[in-house]
Amino acid sequence: MITGIALQDKDDSHERHNTVWKSALASAVRDPQHLLKLLDLDEKKYLDQVSLSEQFKVLVPLSYVAKMKKGDWHDPLLRQVLPLKAEGIKAFGFLSDPVGDLNAEVSSGVLQKYHGRVLLITTGACAVHCRYCFRRHFPYVNSVPDKVQWQQTLAGIKSDETITEVILSGGDPLMLSDVRLRAMCQDLADIPHVTTLRFHTRVPLFLAERLTPHFIQWLSELTIKIVMVMHANHANELDNEFEISMTKLLRIGVTLLNQSVLLKNINDDADKLVLLSQRLFECGILPYYLHQLDKVQGAAHFEVSNDKVKRLQQQLRERLPGYLVPRFVREVSGKRYKQPLE
Repeated sequence: MITGIALQDKDDSHERHNTVWKSALASAVRDPQHLLKLLDLDEKKYLDQVSLSEQFKVLVPLSYVAKMKKGDWHDPLLRQVLPLKAEGIKAFGFLSDPVGDLNAEVSSGVLQKYHGRVLLITTGACAVHCRYCFRRHFPYVNSVPDKVQWQQTLAGIKSDETITEVILSGGDPLMLSDVRLRAMCQDLADIPHVTTLRFHTRVPLFLAERLTPHFIQWLSELTIKIVMVMHANHANELDNEFEISMTKLLRIGVTLLNQSVLLKNINDDADKLVLLSQRLFECGILPYYLHQLDKVQGAAHFEVSNDKVKRLQQQLRERLPGYLVPRFVREVSGKRYKQPLE
């Protein structure tokens, strides 16, 4: 009887924690005009620069909005999520699939570009819609695996013993329910030659509540190496709540890395990049990659020149210890590894 009560309490606690992060997501901002009002920005002054298109809609959790500076049109977090009319400008060389995802799809939702690794499109859902997203045009409806496709995916990974690492991407894998994500991870962990699971996520920056005690518990029980790659572009994204959530992951042995995208007028400044690396390290995270912008349609206004990239790279090398200097790279369609920017 006592055991039954304990189990019931545990289940109830799990549901309560799930309700918290799902409620936070449900209350996210979905209207650019609403976003301007929340930040005390004059619509009459700025609305002519904002896109109200229904394509790739606005999605911003209120917890992320709270990190923005009110009244500041140039706030670096705001500019990552606010749709501008510049997105509608057709720029030469900017494509719907700039990194060749579709050509790398070996089966539904399974991408293989590099030796020893496969990437799974686990979901098309995200907690925020970043305006520079290289998968903003990706046909998720055709690639997210259902139950039958999942069994085929597992069979494919089991049959290829060169695969040692599986990358869970999307969308964002942490948008999946614990039940579904845990089952997926356990299936992969049960494959003998798969030694590492890697999550690529931005969710903890916006929904720290997603890292529930239940999530931490089942993640700690997986008998496989876990790597979690965050995607922070600016130190203002890394508040105390985020740092606490990273501590929980570190305590169960998760390796924490970060990859950023270089974005014009957001983080293309040595002081900002140095501060980002230092703040990441305070949170127990090592800088991993700093990506030159993927040339996706709608994001040309974020591009930083190659000359400036080289200057920034030199400045970071001069000001940071080597382990805090991210590798400057560009992903090129069809290449077998990220291309260093020198």
